[in-house]
Amino acid sequence: MLFIITGPSGCGKSTIIRHVMRDLRNVRFSVSHTTRPKRPSEQEGRDYHFATKPEFERMIAKEQFVEWAVVHGHYYGTSKKEIASKGKNSDLVLDIDIQGARQIMSRRDGAVFVFILPPVFKELRRRLKERGEDRRDAIEERLRTAKKEIRHYVLFDYIVINNKLDRAVLELESIILGSRCRLAVRKPEIKSILRSFT
Repeated sequence: MLFIITGPSGCGKSTIIRHVMRDLRNVRFSVSHTTRPKRPSEQEGRDYHFATKPEFERMIAKEQFVEWAVVHGHYYGTSKKEIASKGKNSDLVLDIDIQGARQIMSRRDGAVFVFILPPVFKELRRRLKERGEDRRDAIEERLRTAKKEIRHYVLFDYIVINNKLDRAVLELESIILGSRCRLAVRKPEIKSILRSFT
């Protein structure tokens, strides 16, 4: 099952996802491609697949992305290869922006869409500044974008408010575990159980 995790920059998506990946079994992280420069804390293949603009555009031309978008002047996208290889035998978590989420909403049934909200705008500003990995003008651009992005929360299946990290992690884990119990997901297991009653 695909879990699409979206929210404004600085809302804590990556931190929440890291904790969930540590706590839950059979959950993998889909590593996106980007043309954005690598931050000091990031690693190739763990946080992103870093690509040049021509490389990314070649992938677009070859239709190798499930979704892609231009965000803050850089390309971001999820490759079909990443989904196919990692999502075959496990749940797959995608950390993507609102544009990418909307593309997947229009194409893929069965995905679960989760929007992460900060408790207040002031806290989002504080988190972006304290992260210390973006220039001041980039932070202001991210904050302007956040004001637009949060209006899209109504399109999502679930909302997690990241006021307290432990609670936000527990809520996302509950969404994943609960989704595994849906009738549509459990049908193959149920059939074998029913056969045992005949």
